[in-house]
Amino acid sequence: MDPQWDDSLPIYRQLRDRVVAMILEGVLKEGDALPSVRSVAADFRVNPLTVLKGYQELVDEQLVEKRRGLGMFVNIGARKALMKDERQRFLEDEWPKVLASIQRLGLCAGDLLRDGAVRTSPGEEDDSSN
Repeated sequence: MDPQWDDSLPIYRQLRDRVVAMILEGVLKEGDALPSVRSVAADFRVNPLTVLKGYQELVDEQLVEKRRGLGMFVNIGARKALMKDERQRFLEDEWPKVLASIQRLGLCAGDLLRDGAVRTSPGEEDDSSN
């Protein structure tokens, strides 16, 4: 997890979002334990109650389960549920803004595919010039 905090959201929400990103990226897999509240609080110098509040949101969303005396674990199906929710959020919240920018700039699908393909593969050589 990145120790940088953004002033636009409460820290507990940013912690929640970072765990969600770790699940989506496969860093945390179904059945994996989340880092302990104490270790996250110490590593990021935040109040343990802040960490607990972020983790509790994940429990409330049924993405994580609390096991008394053992910690918190990623639920089976959490990644699939997150993918569904994140895709829906993207289509409802982000895509209209992206589409408006595309239209405003006069871009077409070919422009996006050609230019986007080069940028989506960091570290790989662009073979389109050969």
